[in-house]
Amino acid sequence: MKQAIDILEEKISAAMAAATGQEDCSAMVTLSTDPKFGDYQANGVMALAKKLKTEPRKLAEKVVKELDIADICEPPEVAGPGFINLRLKSDFIADRLLEVNQDNKRFSIESATKPKTIVVDFSGPNIAKQMHVGHLRSTIIGDCICRVLEFLGHKVIRQNHVGDWGLQMGMVAYSLYNYAFKVVPKEAFAQFDWGKNLGTPTLEVWEGICKDHPDMRLDDFVDVDLATLERHYKHIVSLEQENPTVAADVRDFTVKLQDRSSLFVQKLYEKASSITLDTCCRQYQQLGVDLRAENTRGESFYKDMLRDVVRELKERGLAEGSEGAICVFPRGFKNKEGEPLPFIIQKSDGAYLYATTDLAALKYRVEKLKADRIIYVTDARQKLHFEMLFAVARMAGWDVRQETGDRGRKTEFIHVTFGSVLGENGRPLKTREGENVKLKELLDEAVERAKAIVEEKNPELPADKKDRIAKAVGIGAVKYADFSNNRTSDYVFSFDKMLAMDGNTAPYMQYAYARVQSIKQRGKKDRKLDVDKEIAEMKELSLTEPAEVDLAKQLIRYGEAIQDAVADYRPNYITAYLYELAQKFSVFYTNCPVLDAGPGKRPTRLLLCDLTAKIIRHGLSELLGIEVVEQM
Repeated sequence: MKQAIDILEEKISAAMAAATGQEDCSAMVTLSTDPKFGDYQANGVMALAKKLKTEPRKLAEKVVKELDIADICEPPEVAGPGFINLRLKSDFIADRLLEVNQDNKRFSIESATKPKTIVVDFSGPNIAKQMHVGHLRSTIIGDCICRVLEFLGHKVIRQNHVGDWGLQMGMVAYSLYNYAFKVVPKEAFAQFDWGKNLGTPTLEVWEGICKDHPDMRLDDFVDVDLATLERHYKHIVSLEQENPTVAADVRDFTVKLQDRSSLFVQKLYEKASSITLDTCCRQYQQLGVDLRAENTRGESFYKDMLRDVVRELKERGLAEGSEGAICVFPRGFKNKEGEPLPFIIQKSDGAYLYATTDLAALKYRVEKLKADRIIYVTDARQKLHFEMLFAVARMAGWDVRQETGDRGRKTEFIHVTFGSVLGENGRPLKTREGENVKLKELLDEAVERAKAIVEEKNPELPADKKDRIAKAVGIGAVKYADFSNNRTSDYVFSFDKMLAMDGNTAPYMQYAYARVQSIKQRGKKDRKLDVDKEIAEMKELSLTEPAEVDLAKQLIRYGEAIQDAVADYRPNYITAYLYELAQKFSVFYTNCPVLDAGPGKRPTRLLLCDLTAKIIRHGLSELLGIEVVEQM
């Protein structure tokens, strides 16, 4: 089912073409900012009048004469300098609502006519480091984008581009060895016949064990959590900067890791990687984010492609030497002095950089994953990097598919940026010690605060139900507060505001859902009504009260909100729609009795309640990944 706004756009654009003989006319239909002027407004006539050098109001009147929308709207009105105001008919609204009611899964929202394969790159933690508040926005915004695109019928490939390559990984392996495997209790070897008399194992001993027993698991000897691993890693980083011996050991570990000459060092790295990713996956689950181990493709995955990336760019004449490094100079990028800005793809010592890895990943996603679109979700500080990355890829022709049957098809590159999460002081959110706030600590505190509210509001609830509500409300509050802000803006993180039961917050929306659901439950339990049957058998609606009509209009606009959200990858369009829906329902419920309505009115009002609950649930749970609860 096409959305009302799309039908009006088509019909008015066609009327503009018929009235002027011009092609490619755009009606530019938008929601009216003031309901007293109608439901929608067409603004395109003024731009067309300027192009034709004619009086816009007269042109608007001419367009209206060509317009046939009597089945959708009341007679259109020309206002101001040439706006066309449009008000939906009650019959059209009622028919649309019945169609939505017949499709509880999609609410009669059309899937994409030409589904695309879309790669979404988001989250991107680093090995041996806990996720912190800086990972929050990429993780949840990226997940929301995936959910909306999948709902619209696209094939979405999630990619968690983990930082797991370079000198840092040598440090990770070395720190894990130094603090966990230099001294291992003899009891840990007792289960192995070959380990009884090893004593304190040296690096050489470990190398020998791995050579003789390649299937040996490091998990059998020690258990290290991510917080401990990160602490030891940071200590080695500081030592490496001051102690030449440690620096040499780290370089040795890095070489052994990258040339795969040591199975033990490889196992150390794999152990650190599994510790990190297992912890991250638990946090994704806590957040309600659909990002799994199979979505992880770290920088190391592309390591064997880096040399070919540099070679190809050099052979195409796009890369050149500059002060010993290999660089590409994409057009239009200059430094403060007005000189061409280099995109460095290989350092003078032969090492590769993030730029090289990102180029290899982009090329892989186009050629191997067959991506029609690649979306990168990162903070705005990386804007220049991605602008240059995309420019270099296009210079190399890597955005154009070369496969037979697909030749010439272009891949879109999109960078979805977001602002920072700020503390109450207006600066990036940090601990008192100046460290980034750990994501786990932030989420745990949100749940604890929500639990305190549940205890206060509903102390008689069973403990397990309190825990479930606290988790849904606490995690939901953090996510919803982020989503409800324009993603490109910074916002201040405030538990008090995001856990408030009024305003545009998750608790308010979750309560609104529970409140609507309770109406149906009371109808079933107290009135012994077959509510579901009454709703399912509805053939005709009675929309006479202004609050009924207003709520019904909002319900049939769900698809428009989703279209707006996906057009620029902005979740706040969905939260704004849901909040407005909840408000309109509140007005409806205040002015229109539901269970006490007569038999001629009750089915219509029950249907309005049912669809309100279903759309709030779908928007929160399916698109935003926020859990709803039946009781608050």
